[in-house]
Amino acid sequence: MSKFELKLPQMGESVAEATLTSWLKEVGETIELDEAVFEIATDKVDSEVPSEVEGVLLEKRFEVDDVIKVGETVAVIELNGEAPADETPVEETV
Repeated sequence: MSKFELKLPQMGESVAEATLTSWLKEVGETIELDEAVFEIATDKVDSEVPSEVEGVLLEKRFEVDDVIKVGETVAVIELNGEAPADETPVEETV
């Protein structure tokens, strides 16, 4: 199966990073399209970050209270089906 890297999205022009405030899903849990996976806080806004794909949460790359830069991979999701057309699945090297 393919994997998808869920990255911290751009939250505004002046926002370069955010603090992870909570995980809403645990490794091994199923995630639906547009379902919130984690919560973040910036100096301007607190927000839930939804999944862009359906699948199973494989990996959390950050812990609560970690500061994450925009564009960094926060979680890895094993896809249930195909990756979105505008995203490339993560290739595993063996």
